[in-house]
Amino acid sequence: MPFFSIARNAFLESIRQPVHAVLICAALLALVLNVNVAAYTLEDDNKLLVDLGLSTLFLTGLLLAAFTATSSLSREIENKTVVTVVSKPVSRWTVVAGKFLGVAGAIAIAYWLLAVVFLITVRHRVQTTVRVEDTYDGPVLTFGILALGLTFVIAGLANYLYRRPFPSTFAVVAAAAALAAWGIISCVSRSWTLQSPATDFDPQLGLGLVMVFEAIMVLTAIALAASTRLGRMPTLLVCIGVFLLGLVGEYFLSASGTGGSLVAPFSAVVPNFQFFWPADALTQGHPIPLTHVGFVTLYAASLTAAALALAVILFQSRDVG
Repeated sequence: MPFFSIARNAFLESIRQPVHAVLICAALLALVLNVNVAAYTLEDDNKLLVDLGLSTLFLTGLLLAAFTATSSLSREIENKTVVTVVSKPVSRWTVVAGKFLGVAGAIAIAYWLLAVVFLITVRHRVQTTVRVEDTYDGPVLTFGILALGLTFVIAGLANYLYRRPFPSTFAVVAAAAALAAWGIISCVSRSWTLQSPATDFDPQLGLGLVMVFEAIMVLTAIALAASTRLGRMPTLLVCIGVFLLGLVGEYFLSASGTGGSLVAPFSAVVPNFQFFWPADALTQGHPIPLTHVGFVTLYAASLTAAALALAVILFQSRDVG
């Protein structure tokens, strides 16, 4: 089917982009450094570690959404290569939906990898005392470094021997290696004794990761809509602008007086990203109900559908010849 062919090509093109691997590596470095950065608060270090980790995931997802969406659609429009697709009996909404699915898949792989590494850093925790057992988590360092080393070796050999693109191989192998490392680490305590895999995993943190991923999918749809008319940097600015407006939209909606009533209709259109941000609840010990996650999921699905509908409208009238 044309839809799945377009989605597959968009997925492969997205994970083969060097910027995809560069952003993943930058985020991995930031997640690791967060363990040391969070140690300077003098109190609530591990709460800050969670906040920093989620912020890193959110920012990386925003950048990935902007760069991969423009690489997938805007560049094809500029190079006129999209003409070969729309000239066939393929509707433009099929092109938009296929591109979104492919780009979302590429971002999902990156997010999966970074989320697993984030959980590993949470397991490691921030240094609490000067004792060796409180400073370093042996299983985390051992299997984490092993997974990273194997990823670079396998991706490098695949590129050298079989001419496979390094960025795509790196992303896929790293996601699998990180998952395997996390599985082993979850079964081994800091003192190298066997334990239940659920010992160090907080289900609330898992729900928070789901909510952040849904926000990134909304931004991906918005980036795809913007890329039908704009280039890479303008699309990035649009995503950042929508994100920042979404953070303060609730304030304008609750504003009183003439100014607030005038701004409220506009702020109601902008996605409220406060709904997707779980860090406050996680760091303050407030449980995240499943019903809340369900409502947030419906909200994200509605926003994504609206952004994709806008993308279809903009692409429908775009001259690609």
